[in-house]
Parts: sequence; structure tokens; C-alpha cells
Amino acid sequence: MATTMFKISSAIINSSKNYRFVVGLVNKSHFSTTNVTKRKERDTFGELDVPDDKLYGAQTVRSVMNFPIGGIEERMPYPVIIAMGILKKAAAKVNIEFGLDKKIADAIMQACDDVISGKLYKEGHFPLVIWQTGSGTQTNMNTNEVISNRAIQILGGKLGSKDPVHPNDHVNKSQSSNDTYPTAMHIAVGMELRDRLMPGLVALRDTLDAKSKEFDKIIKIGRTHLMDAVPLTLGQEFSGYAAQLSYGIERVCTTLPRLHYLALGGTAVGTGLNTRKGFAEKCAKEISNLTGIPFETAPNKFEALASHDAMVEVSGALNTVACSLMKIANDIRLLASGPRCGLAELMLPENEPGSSIMPGKVNPTQCESMTMIAAQVMGNHVACTVGGSNGHFELNVFKPMMVANVLRSIRLIGDGCQSFNKNCAVGIKANVAQINKIMRESLMLVTALNPHIGYDKAAQIAKTAHKEGGTLKDTAVKLGILTAEQFDQWVKPEEMLGPK
Repeated sequence: MATTMFKISSAIINSSKNYRFVVGLVNKSHFSTTNVTKRKERDTFGELDVPDDKLYGAQTVRSVMNFPIGGIEERMPYPVIIAMGILKKAAAKVNIEFGLDKKIADAIMQACDDVISGKLYKEGHFPLVIWQTGSGTQTNMNTNEVISNRAIQILGGKLGSKDPVHPNDHVNKSQSSNDTYPTAMHIAVGMELRDRLMPGLVALRDTLDAKSKEFDKIIKIGRTHLMDAVPLTLGQEFSGYAAQLSYGIERVCTTLPRLHYLALGGTAVGTGLNTRKGFAEKCAKEISNLTGIPFETAPNKFEALASHDAMVEVSGALNTVACSLMKIANDIRLLASGPRCGLAELMLPENEPGSSIMPGKVNPTQCESMTMIAAQVMGNHVACTVGGSNGHFELNVFKPMMVANVLRSIRLIGDGCQSFNKNCAVGIKANVAQINKIMRESLMLVTALNPHIGYDKAAQIAKTAHKEGGTLKDTAVKLGILTAEQFDQWVKPEEMLGPK
């Protein structure tokens, strides 16, 4: 037994070593490849080799060396890097007013355009992972180095020389990682909410609203506690789903005023040390012009650096949307269960085979995808909540994790809604024959008799019918409680859909 356990343990250890080796290769591939010439670049800790085909410098390489965590899948999110390019461009333009040489500023802004276009991200110049310093400092330095070296290229200089464009003195002028990274967080999330989340949410909401009108005349049995209840229309049921998403859209929108506050201008601890009066306001205006979003400078920079309540608030709104999507997707797949042995009140588009062993089986895969997305968003919100609750003194240092989770939630919901809308919602059909059959068999239609014969006699009819397997009408007549004519007069599903 001991020998067997030793063999198992050795296998696990060897496997772990191999895994770490592979992960190390993945991380190293970001900044070093075979047959690539190197140049020397220096930071305050000394010299390091940097690949000649990369625009980053020593601080980026040092971060890759110190945080070989997760590999390429854990790279700093693309929207954050785009946002960094936007804020650096805005700062360079504003800094011309405060003494930055226009030639250098123009080169910086041109380099920022290459960042904003996504070109430099795709070429591997931003290799850093989320799991670095909690302030995002290494990503700010990575951005400074890339923009500096690209600007040097534009001006015909030598890569890594920091001449004539210095990453700190010029690209990072009047800035700190502590105010640039939270600014990038807000820019990235604001743009993604507008460009990715809202199109998906609105499209799905509009489809569900259209379905509620399409199904407005189809009367079906309702269900509470998963048990038979009184009638409603299928349109009324779908109107609830549409309203959930409308309220979700409103909830997200109510977070925007706080999200639109930018930390830029607070520098290290919120005081604005090494900036000039008007810098923060002018930068916010430029960022607003570049993005088309009404960003403004945060009225309190200490709050903007030390806490990320706005990010938690956005995540909370996304979490509520996830709850709505979980409910909607689960309802639709339950209503479509079958096709022979379930409820089968809805018919969903058949997109792909559902089983490798059961021929002809088709599953509600879009519903399953959506509910998994909802679960992941709920988990992302937990992580964001923990991060937001851990701002200590003048700086929250959970920034990269928080923004990565919020951005992932936005993308999952936005993409998930587009997929669910296109591949499921627009093609939902009502199985009217099955809906009518189930409704005719429901015992809860007896509720319509309450005003005429009272609760107790109505309950007697329902319980007897259920026990004996009879219909409500036949049972009511058999018990002598009312006539067939009275039953037909009082039990009309179409008259049970709202107040008299």
C-alpha cells in the first residue's frame, strides 16, 4: 500500500513539474523567442535583455519574470490597454499647455493611436498578466515604455534610449500609476458597457417584448411553486421576461454617473502632486471627446484611488442582470421540455444534435449556455466584492482583478444575449395544442368558482376530481354543488386574466 501511494505521489509531483515548465514556456513566449536579437534596456534595478522586435522595456520584462502566473489566457484585458492609450493621448495633448514639447507630444499621441487601434496589443507588446501589483503599476509602466519606444521610432531615434521621449518624464508626465490605472478601469468598463453589453441586452429585451405581443392571445395555465395555478396568457408570461431586462438595462444605466468620474489628476495619493491646476479637468474633457462618453474629473480623488465602489456597483448591476437571465433561460427550457414527456408548451429552434448515443435528441443548448454564463457572472461579482472591500488607506490594490472580472461579466452577458437572441429567442414558437390540452386538465380553474360557491366547496370539487381522476365540471355536477350550465358560465379561462 505504501509503495503504491509513493508511486502515485511521485506521478503527481512529476506532472506538476511538467505543468509548471509548460506554463513557464507560455509566459516566456511573450517576451523571448528563439533567434530574436536582444537589446539592453535599463530600469532603476539595472539592465535587462529586451527582444528587438518588442517595444516594451526593462520594467515590462521584469514584471514577466516576477509574475509567471496563468499564461497568455490571463493577459491584461484588451479594453484596459485601449483605455490606457486613450488616457495617455489625452494627457499628452493637455501637457502641451503645461510645457511638454509639441514635437514630443505629437509623437506620443501618434504612438497612442497605434495602441488605441489594437495593433500593438495584437503584436504582443503588452504581455503582462492580471496577477501583478494590485495597483496596475506594471501595466502603466508597460504602456509608458511601449508608447515611448514607438514615439522614438516615429522620431527616428534608437529603441530603448529613452531619447528624445522618456517613458516617465514625458509619457507619464503629471501622472501616477495610482490614478492612471483606475482611470483606465472606468474608461474600459464605460466603453464596453456601451459597445458590448447594451447591444446584446437591448436586442434580447426587444425580442422578448415582441414575443409577448405575438403570444398575447394564447391562454395557458400558470404555475406557482412549480405547481398548477390559475391561467394567464403566454404573452403576459413573456412580458415579465422583457420587463426584467428593461429594469436590468435601467440598473446598469444608473451606475454610469459614478463610473464616469475619472481619477486622473490625483497622482499618488489623491492630492494631485506634480500636476498643474486644470490638468485633471482638461484631461477628462479630452477623454470624453475621444470616447464619446461624458467622463468628468472625479470630485474627490481620494475616494477615486482608495476605493472602487463604482466598480462594485457596476458589478452588482451585472449580477442582477445575471439573476434575471438565469430565471428567463430556466423558464424557457422548462416550458420547452419534452418533446413528448415534458411540458412542451414552447418549441425551440433545433440547432444541433443533442446526444452521441440517443438518435434524434435535441437539447436546449442556448438556455444551458446562458445559465452557465449567469453562474460565472455571479462568481465574478463575488471576487469584485472582495476586491472592493479591501481598499486600505489611500489605495485599493485589487484593481486588475476587479476590472478583469467586470469586463469578463460584460463580455459574457453581451455576447451571451446576442447568441441567445439569434439562436433561440427569435425562433421560439408556441405549441398551442399542448398549451390548450394542459389548461383543460388543470384543477386550478376551480378558482373562478370562489366568488360563487365559496373557497371550501371549490376546494372539495378540486380535491375530489384529483382523487377520482375526473374533470372539474363532471365532479361539480356529481357532487350536486352546481349545474353544468353554471360551470360553463362561471369557468371561462379568458375571463380569468385580470381584475373584473
